[in-house]
Amino acid sequence: MLGHLEALVACDTQNPPRLIDGDSPIFAYCARVVGSGFQTTLLDHGDGHVSWLAVRGRPRLLFNVHLDTVPVGEGWASDPHQLVVRDGRAYGRGSCDIKGAAAALLDIAASGAADLALLFTTDEEGEGGCCVDNFIGAGLAEPYRQVVVAEPTRCRAVLAHRGYLSVKGWFEGTPGHSSEARALDENAIHGLMHWGEAALGVARNLKTSQEDPGSCFNIGRIEGGTKSNVIAGRGYVHWSARLGPGQSNRAFLKSLEACVPKGVKARWEVPFAGKPLPASGQDSAAAEAFVREQGLEAGPPVDFWTEASIFSAAGLPALVLGPGDIAQAHQTDEWVALDQLQRAHAIYSNLVKNDG
Repeated sequence: MLGHLEALVACDTQNPPRLIDGDSPIFAYCARVVGSGFQTTLLDHGDGHVSWLAVRGRPRLLFNVHLDTVPVGEGWASDPHQLVVRDGRAYGRGSCDIKGAAAALLDIAASGAADLALLFTTDEEGEGGCCVDNFIGAGLAEPYRQVVVAEPTRCRAVLAHRGYLSVKGWFEGTPGHSSEARALDENAIHGLMHWGEAALGVARNLKTSQEDPGSCFNIGRIEGGTKSNVIAGRGYVHWSARLGPGQSNRAFLKSLEACVPKGVKARWEVPFAGKPLPASGQDSAAAEAFVREQGLEAGPPVDFWTEASIFSAAGLPALVLGPGDIAQAHQTDEWVALDQLQRAHAIYSNLVKNDG
């Protein structure tokens, strides 16, 4: 399993820039590991959106793993694309999120599992993901009665999570010399700041208690202007929100659009809007039954988004279960505990044996 993880981590699948296609070495490696006993299908949708499906036998359970990772970033103690194992941990970009799970599943495939279905994709981390949507749209999900999305949950079965809404905004102002009194009202950054204050108020008002995170609203990036003595003609903001089951991305966006001050021009773009799990109109009854049947340890709802909600929206029961903790993902010196990998391997093996 660690050998497979070493090979997967060595493949640079950062997203962005998502410089990957159907000829990328990671797919050749996966195909080599599973061998000729699997029927493999590679779908290259272009621009780094690639799906690799491997099926043997007549499985009713589908495992979904994304192979793309967030950018490496700075400050690593070792090469992020070279697996380092020490003190009971495996370090490397993607080791936790979620190539560790892929390594466990590849090892199970190589061991001769009679009925197994793996869907590996490459566009979960960046904007504009389409692999899972296209997989479902092509009818390829129809043979399965349950999906396990292998995101890090400390190997507990998670049946509910928040959605994810990503929004970009552009504010317009009228450039000029800062000595003009109109700067107070016609500066694009001033308008953006007034909007931000009101937006934070809307987000805070969604909290039902001190412990409730509400919308998990975050203004992640602000840009604009030229210099301190020039009225800013442009302001840019990129924000996100993670709404809970039952909450509407569309309604929340409308409430924040209404925060734009009167007379200020702003336009919005939504790069991504992911539904919560279970998706609107669906419930978790079938997934709960699966958890009971398989004797899985259930975990509490989580705040991060996964592609399980896409399967749920299509009416396919889905849960999230994988090795590691989300706190270890997306960070410098990302790692996954070896005992978590071993536990995931045992759980996945049992699921394949019982419900493949």
